[in-house]
Amino acid sequence: MKQNILLIDGMALLFRGFYATAYRGNFMKTSAGVPTNGVYQFFRYLLDATNTFSPTHAICCWDMGSKTFRTDLYDGYKSNRSAPPEELIPQFDLVKEVVESFDIPNIGLENFEADDCIGTLARHYATEHNVLILTGDQDILQLVDEGIKVAIMRKGQGNYEVFDHENFYEKRGIKPAQMIDLKGLMGDSSDNYPGVKGIGEKTALKLLQTYETIDALLENIDQLPKGVQAKINADLEMLHLSRTLAEIKCDVPISCRLEDALWKYDKEKVTKKAAMLEWKNFAKAL
Repeated sequence: MKQNILLIDGMALLFRGFYATAYRGNFMKTSAGVPTNGVYQFFRYLLDATNTFSPTHAICCWDMGSKTFRTDLYDGYKSNRSAPPEELIPQFDLVKEVVESFDIPNIGLENFEADDCIGTLARHYATEHNVLILTGDQDILQLVDEGIKVAIMRKGQGNYEVFDHENFYEKRGIKPAQMIDLKGLMGDSSDNYPGVKGIGEKTALKLLQTYETIDALLENIDQLPKGVQAKINADLEMLHLSRTLAEIKCDVPISCRLEDALWKYDKEKVTKKAAMLEWKNFAKAL
C-alpha cells in the first residue's frame, strides 16, 4: 500500500517563520528571555501543510553547519550570507526539540546540506510510495519526478505551488533534471556561485530548450552565436563547477525507517512542550 510521505525542509521553514514575524519585532520571548517566534511559526506552517496534504509519514531534514563538501569545492559558496540574527540562534536547537515532541525524525549529516538528505530519502521512498517535499527553496525542484512532488510555499500561509512531473514543463519550460544545468549556466546569486558570466536565465533557458544539456551544448558550441561562444569558453571551468554545486546529491549515507516516521503525534506530549515555551494558544492549533 502506497504511503504519502512528507519531507520537510527544516531550515527553509524556520527562516521563513522567523522573518515573517521578526520584521514587526515580535520575537515571542519566554519569561526567561528565550525567543521562540521562528519555532512557533514553523509549526503553524507544518500543521497547515499536514492538514492540506494529509501525509501518513513526516520527516524533517536539516543543515548541519555552514561547512559542506560544496564549500570545499568553492570557497565562495554561500559566502555572501550574513550571520543569523542573535534572536534566531537559540531557535536552531529549540525547533528540533519541538519536532521531536511531534515524534517526527530529525535527519541531517555533517558535510552535506538538508537538500542532499531530502534528495536521498525522496529517491529511496519514491520507488514504492508518494513523496511530497515542503520547502520555499527553488533548488529542490530538480528532484521532481514520478512519485516526487514539490510544494513551494508562496506568500501567505496556506498558499502552495505544487510541482509534479506532469505540470513541470508547462510551468518552467524545461524538465526537472535540467534545473541543474540551468544553474550551471546562469549561476545562483543566493548561493553565490556565478555560472557563466553574462548568461542570464532567459538565455540559459533558450539554450537548454534547444540542446537539452550542457554536454550537448558544448558538443555543438560552434553553432552558437559568437558572443555566447565567447562567454562560455571564457568561463568553462566555472560552468562545470557551478553545475556540480547545483546538483543535489541523492546517495548520501542516511536512512530513516518509515515506522519511525508515522504522522501520529501524542497531543499531550506536544501540549506539554508548548506549555514549557509559554505558547498559550498552541493547543487551539492542534
